[in-house]
Amino acid sequence: MAEERLVTRTPFPASAESQKPRLKKAQEFPILEKQNWLIHLHYIRKDYEACKAVIKEQLQETQGLCEYAIYVQALILRLEGNIQESLELFQTCAVLSPQCADNLKQVARSLFLLGKHKAAIEVYNEAAKLNQKDWEICHNVGVCYIYLKQFSKAQDQLHNALHLNRHDLTYIMLGKIHLLEGDLDKAIEIYKKAVEFSPENTELLTTLGLLYLQLGIYQKAFEHLGNALTYDPTNYKAILAAGSMMQTHGDFDVALTKYRVVACAVPESPPLWNNIGMCFFGKKKYVAAISCLKRANYLAPFDWKILYNLGLVHLTMQQYASAFHFLSAAINLQPKMGELYMLLAVALTNLEDPENAKRAYAEAARLDKCQPLVNLNYAVLLYKQGEKEGALAQYQEMERSVRLLRDSGSLEFDSEMVEMAQKLGAALQVGDALVWTKPVKDAKSKHRTTSTSKAAGVQQPLGSNQALGQAMSSAAAHRKLPSGAGGTSQLTKPPSLPLEPEPTAEAHPAEASAQIREKQE
Repeated sequence: MAEERLVTRTPFPASAESQKPRLKKAQEFPILEKQNWLIHLHYIRKDYEACKAVIKEQLQETQGLCEYAIYVQALILRLEGNIQESLELFQTCAVLSPQCADNLKQVARSLFLLGKHKAAIEVYNEAAKLNQKDWEICHNVGVCYIYLKQFSKAQDQLHNALHLNRHDLTYIMLGKIHLLEGDLDKAIEIYKKAVEFSPENTELLTTLGLLYLQLGIYQKAFEHLGNALTYDPTNYKAILAAGSMMQTHGDFDVALTKYRVVACAVPESPPLWNNIGMCFFGKKKYVAAISCLKRANYLAPFDWKILYNLGLVHLTMQQYASAFHFLSAAINLQPKMGELYMLLAVALTNLEDPENAKRAYAEAARLDKCQPLVNLNYAVLLYKQGEKEGALAQYQEMERSVRLLRDSGSLEFDSEMVEMAQKLGAALQVGDALVWTKPVKDAKSKHRTTSTSKAAGVQQPLGSNQALGQAMSSAAAHRKLPSGAGGTSQLTKPPSLPLEPEPTAEAHPAEASAQIREKQE
């Protein structure tokens, strides 16, 4: 039997990999932020369609849990005008990340845009609990209080915002509150501080210049408007204001040159065409004046000052029915201005309606107790109607108004008006009117018109203050965004911006500056 041989095999050492137990492959979970960079890139490039396509893909992969994608989609919806849908998406972001103040600020901003100011304030207060040193929250709460007409609370919030961080827009809103309250002096102080803080801001310089112009402080107005034009020679608001100053002083040709520059920037501006029309009126080009004023009226049909000017030009052209039409429309919009009733009475007198003319004069005298011209015209009408006692009473009231104006140092009358008052005094047998002083003549600031009834008037161009008031309103509507508001190199959420409400007509009340003087023989 054959002997069996044992075959011995040399053992080889096992590899380290074979000694380790094999692990199962981990399940792959979707990365929520993997396409955020692409979303951000499309958004800052304003390629919204591509951005929405990436957002849709991202939300499908993450089952709607990607906060950044939802946030940017809400921003795009708000830009497209879908405020309610954006609000719902921002609320979803707030649920996904309840400790993020930016989400709450965007929810509050959407509520503000929907006109729900009280609800916006509540959400801003919740955001303030997460970040107590955010000036933007205080600023936006102050703006909401402005809309709620709670000006004291608005001032407190805006002052808190300035304490946290001085910013141009906060100064502007604080000045707006004082303008709404009719306190021009405090508004000027606020804007002066704003200009000290930001001396190269052309909007602040223009607004401050317009405020000085509204108060008749022409030197400071010219200084600030000139500074604004130095930094921005194409600032049409400052150019319009400068033209208005020249127009006020009778330099109609220079003013028209300025207005040509403004017409290239804002060809559909009602104040611009109103001013151009009154420049033509000052140059006695009445047809051109009516054409420009009617264009201004077409662009702003509810501006009583344009209707006032149209009525005045039609009176000058002896078109009394048209003057009555425009003056009546102006009175419906501005029923508290005595000069409108006086001009309406002049038109009614020439339309041979003395009874309604008397009513108009009586209303004008009731509304404006320190305007001797109203009493003089009323006295002339009563004297013509044979009511000498009433005429004498109005004449004496006129003398009282003249004394008040003389004591206040603002006595300045046309020579023809003085002559008419003296003739009426002689006719009423009250002697020469001793209260009248030597008339002051200023050919540049007065323009005389006559009518068939020998009605004459002296008028400064009306295109100044009302145009500047509107220019000031629009000046407050265009503000620069805070620095860093755009996209940055880091991938962060586009920030919320401070609220900036559109200015209302109440914010910048502009009274007519002209002294309308109509006299009758």
